[in-house]
Amino acid sequence: MQPYQSRTPFGGRSLTLAHVAAQSKAEARAPEKVVHKWEVFRSICTAKARLGVSERALAVLDALLSFHPETTLSGDKLVVWPSNRQLALRAHGMAPATLRRHIAGLVDAGLVVRRDSPNGKRYARKGEGGEIDQAFGFDLTPLVARAEEIESLAEDVRAADRALRLARERITICRRDIAKMIATGLEEGVPTRREGRGPTDWNEVHAHFRSIVEAMPRNAGLTDLEGIAEDLSTLADDVFMLLEMHGKDENTSADESQNERHIQNSNPHPSTELEPRFQEVRAARAEIEPLALRPVEGAFPLGMVLQACPDIVDYARDGISNWRDFLATAAVVRPMLGISPSAWEEARGILGEVQAAVVVAGILQRHAMIASAGGYLRSLTRKAEEGGFSLGPMLMALIGSRKREKVRA
Repeated sequence: MQPYQSRTPFGGRSLTLAHVAAQSKAEARAPEKVVHKWEVFRSICTAKARLGVSERALAVLDALLSFHPETTLSGDKLVVWPSNRQLALRAHGMAPATLRRHIAGLVDAGLVVRRDSPNGKRYARKGEGGEIDQAFGFDLTPLVARAEEIESLAEDVRAADRALRLARERITICRRDIAKMIATGLEEGVPTRREGRGPTDWNEVHAHFRSIVEAMPRNAGLTDLEGIAEDLSTLADDVFMLLEMHGKDENTSADESQNERHIQNSNPHPSTELEPRFQEVRAARAEIEPLALRPVEGAFPLGMVLQACPDIVDYARDGISNWRDFLATAAVVRPMLGISPSAWEEARGILGEVQAAVVVAGILQRHAMIASAGGYLRSLTRKAEEGGFSLGPMLMALIGSRKREKVRA
């Protein structure tokens, strides 16, 4: 008599149409089909959200696959029959109730099929030749039948992850570029309006930039990130065009000035009375140029920094109107806060001079809540070295704190 294969679960467990569909798919597979069990398992791990299985359920599936002696799944003998005790041990000591719940999850997801015995126990019956004639336990055939479907779902997930990663990279690059270009525009005095068109000033540009960034949801999806990336890319192109056109205008003016000097100097007997004044100008320029500051990584507009840390202005000799004044004032504040020269040099080496000075201003702003300014600076320096600290969140937190204080007042 031919053995009959169980199709319904033992005891009080119910049979659903989803279970019937899973069994039908398993039986409809080509008998010669062969798949690598661990490759299928990796694809299931990737597509777990699409398949509706949890990480704990995957641990149970991993354990079930380990009971199949071959690395490939093929043929009709794909039933494994471990006891709950053995299965729990290979599932990292999972509790019995938890184990049963996740087995049910695998069955509901159509990844395994129950082949229960008459009494619900799992075992295998051997025939006359010593080979297994019939087994009762968990049938892994659905993994073979659904291998292509599972791989397709995994590829969709990988493609979505790639798109999400690219969108985030694009946003990061655009944010960095825009921040640096705004800082350059402020430092170089680049006009933002041309022929009556464009933003009023760089503060308006920065406000528009922050409005785009702040509109990003905390748990943004791909659609949200792609829209924000597109807005930031457009803004970055517009800001770069402002700088580019200003550079071209300066080059044009320089060429005209050079041509004019060439015409004036065509006299074969030039006057030497201009030479002393020319040497004075060159000497003055040589003193100024080494002090010029260029935007650095994570640079922010000076106005934004002073909005976040206004207390540092009280220590300035003649106010703070540029980065040179800011650095000079930070040099006065640093020893007053008790920051040692070694802590300052370490911060300058890792953060850069401008960013380190901004951190000092932030420490001054919150000095009442900081027990040791030098220790706090060293801590932030180490975090920055490990990639765990940036100026943006610190400045925004300080600005938000001041706004809340004004509201309470």
